[in-house]
Amino acid sequence: MIKGLYEAHLPVSDLERSIKFYESLGLEFDHRIEARVAFLWLEKDKSWLGLWQTDKVNLDYHPSIRHIAFHVELEDLRNSRKWLAERNIEARKAFGFEPIEPFVMPNERYGHAKIHFNDPDGNSLEFICKVEKNNPNVTSNMYLSDWEKANFSPK
Repeated sequence: MIKGLYEAHLPVSDLERSIKFYESLGLEFDHRIEARVAFLWLEKDKSWLGLWQTDKVNLDYHPSIRHIAFHVELEDLRNSRKWLAERNIEARKAFGFEPIEPFVMPNERYGHAKIHFNDPDGNSLEFICKVEKNNPNVTSNMYLSDWEKANFSPK
């Protein structure tokens, strides 16, 4: 039945600025609805992001309403700080980790490597990918380089 996520939406205060920001991340502009809503493809003809211009952007942050995680390949995640910096976007501290490199949050069977940043309106964004867990004794969050050493997986 469900094949994936077709759309997600975020509030923005300046639609033009936000369109440019998300295009700088590689999203492709598709269309507008009137002057206050724009849609950009995450994956062409598969999933998109809706940006809604509003004066109600300054809601208290909670990941259930102002957060999107973009799936990336591990190699791209490793280079994400530099890639973001080239677009004048700063990675930010998350879950107690300074943005010196991506970090991993494990569960019982695998981990999620990630790095966090914000859009111009403070919406929480992240790049994330699943990583193998070869060492069952690794149960703590840690930087990606430490994860790879602890899991003996140089992939």
